[in-house]
Amino acid sequence: MKSIQYPIEPPAQLPKPKLSNKKSPDSYGLWMTHDPAIFRDPVSKNYYIYSTNAQCKRSKDLLNWENLGKIVEKPPQESIAWTKSVAIWAPDIVKVGNEYRLYCSNSSWGVRQSCIFLAVSDSPEGPFIPRGCVLQTTDEMPVNAIDANIIEDAKTGEQYLLYGSFWGGCHILLLDKETGFAAQEGIGTCVARRPSWTDCAIEGPYMIYHPDTDYYYLFVSYGSLKSDYNIRIARSRNITGPFYDFHGKDMTDTNDWDNTTGLMISCGYRWLDGTPYMAPGHNSVLLDDDGKMYLVSHIREMNFLDEPEPSTLQIRQLYLTPDEWLVASAQPYAGEVLQKLSDQDITGFYERICLTPSIPQGVQCAHSIKLLLNHSIESGSVKGTWELIGEYILQIHYGKQTETLIASPAWDWERSCPTIMLSGLNDNGICTWYKKRK
Repeated sequence: MKSIQYPIEPPAQLPKPKLSNKKSPDSYGLWMTHDPAIFRDPVSKNYYIYSTNAQCKRSKDLLNWENLGKIVEKPPQESIAWTKSVAIWAPDIVKVGNEYRLYCSNSSWGVRQSCIFLAVSDSPEGPFIPRGCVLQTTDEMPVNAIDANIIEDAKTGEQYLLYGSFWGGCHILLLDKETGFAAQEGIGTCVARRPSWTDCAIEGPYMIYHPDTDYYYLFVSYGSLKSDYNIRIARSRNITGPFYDFHGKDMTDTNDWDNTTGLMISCGYRWLDGTPYMAPGHNSVLLDDDGKMYLVSHIREMNFLDEPEPSTLQIRQLYLTPDEWLVASAQPYAGEVLQKLSDQDITGFYERICLTPSIPQGVQCAHSIKLLLNHSIESGSVKGTWELIGEYILQIHYGKQTETLIASPAWDWERSCPTIMLSGLNDNGICTWYKKRK
């Protein structure tokens, strides 16, 4: 029988720095990475991550990262005059012809007097030279010009700016692909928002088009980046929406009294061992040349003591489910590949986390579950069955529920050993993560 190809141990994270440290970014490793935007350069084939404070990292394998430092010196003068700030937040990049275009936010905490500006370079490593403001907003407007993401219409080739946070939600605005600036007046079309009882807490929109499904997938972060951040998705056949979640609810509908709008694919979590985490969010997504997809986000170690907590970076594979939704892998990326697995490979004692929306959105904790060789399952008083329905796809049945899961070899980051992980979605629209303990 063919043996399982497990990933090898990934590079170790550097020690967590104190927020008061003023060291070189090289000493932080992946710490202090905030609002990461992933990019695969079609020329060099390198991977890049651009993050708040105009920081850039480079990798050849998504595992080993080199800090390249700051790639934009400061916003253009017209933007600084508008915002009274020199901060650079949440950059996103697109290559048009031979030009690399970096769209950056310039703002201050808690205001809508903001600007998204364009900076350009002939290299993905910069330096990027500011060209001018793309969109400006004021405190009197219902939108906030931050958190840019550039997306193209797969059919027309038209380019759009996706942006926004809190207040009136996330919007999409047509760009002039030749110049990189706005091609229409106004603020564009709203694609997602939240009710006032949640403090309208939505931001960090990101969109990808998947050619195999012909869907545009919209990712947004709900909640506060300091505590209850979580990542939701919806999909549409059209780049400007409307975007519907798993239950067919429009993401612009603010009638969400139980915090269930949007399919939640990542939130705070705690396995039985290791460090618990909170507030994954402000993600980006890469659809790589080989068809693999990656979810890239910042995240924090769990700390609900109202104390500042430095962010770090997580990368997880994204998998397409049979019904064309996306789910995030149960463990961060370590170089794992999908492969054919047997009943014996799947059988064992697992930890399971159910990513259930809650009010407020807390940390979801693991519990135990057994998948037995006779295809039965045991979890507390719950009994059910499981079956392989493909080379690496299985289903678990209990009560009236069915979970469809993608099984993969993985690296157990908490226990520092190889494992089998299961990542999936039940027919009630709840994502689940499993990892094999023995």
